[in-house]
Parts: sequence; C-alpha cells; structure tokens
Amino acid sequence: MMHLPILDAPLPVFIGLTLIGMGFAAIMIGQALAVAWKPAWHAVAYVMLLGFGDRFLTFALFDGRLLSLTGYLADTAALIAIALTSYRINRARRMVGQYPWLYRRAGLFGWQTISNDSSTKK
Repeated sequence: MMHLPILDAPLPVFIGLTLIGMGFAAIMIGQALAVAWKPAWHAVAYVMLLGFGDRFLTFALFDGRLLSLTGYLADTAALIAIALTSYRINRARRMVGQYPWLYRRAGLFGWQTISNDSSTKK
C-alpha cells in the first residue's frame, strides 16, 4: 500500500476512514451546529476531538502511529474543512428557510437581503 509520510497511514486508510467514515461525522457536526444556531468555531472544537478518535482508529485498526502530530493535523484539517463546509451550506439554507421575507439564496454558501425598495415596485 502507498504510505504517505505526512499522513502516517496508507492512502486508502485516509480516504476510507478519515474522508468517508469520519467525514460523515464531520458533516453531521456542521449540520447540527448550524441548525442549533451555534457559532462556527464550535465546529472546530468538536472536530479536534473527532480527530483524536480518527487517529486512534487508524492506530487500532490499521497499525498507524498513534502519536503522530502530522497525521493528526492532516486528518483534522481535512475534517475541519468538511465540517465548516457543511455548516455554511446548512446555515444558508436555514437563514433562507426561516426568514424568507428577509433573505433569498445567493449561491450554495450564502444569502442576500431582499430589497424592499418601494420605487422599484410598480
């Protein structure tokens, strides 16, 4: 198997365990925090804990190094990116869904204020 030094684990383990398995958990973290109206930095804190779990499973199941700083940072950085992306998508959907008279969707990650200018209405 291809072993990448920065990950301290084989590439299929990183893709399967970190990106797919723990990535699903990171998506759920982002979604739960957006629905509960929590700030985005909470996702970073929760995913840092998820990174420890990911590192342990890599060690226990696939003979990776448990105390690998580069492996932990690489895994956690990927999971933080996934969680923050999920958070932003769900926050935009929530803003537009909860306040349809104030906001409209502006792409996948954002929303715009609806202009109530009376001069444009005829």
